[in-house]
Amino acid sequence: MLTRTVLFTAAIGFAAFAAPMPANARGYVDIEIAPPISRVEVNPGYRSGYDWTPGYYNYYGHQHVWVGGRYIRHRSGHHWTGDNWEQRGNRWHHEPGRWDRD
Repeated sequence: MLTRTVLFTAAIGFAAFAAPMPANARGYVDIEIAPPISRVEVNPGYRSGYDWTPGYYNYYGHQHVWVGGRYIRHRSGHHWTGDNWEQRGNRWHHEPGRWDRD
């Protein structure tokens, strides 16, 4: 019985080690169509424990789609850098929003 338990535990441990891990991938968008001028959004104000992320244009399908601003839970020691489009030659590159260390 002890041998079975040891073999079973070893098999589970090996399976957990050999199982594929989820990838930490970022998707980038480079397109030839400039995003529209950003909409004006009113920041609704301070909310304890949350940061306001302004809206931005995302490229979905074959068009720019507005994603409205929202509150996200604050991360201590970090600040939010919002989504940004930047021109690179004759193409536009979308840099997704992210948390950066203070």
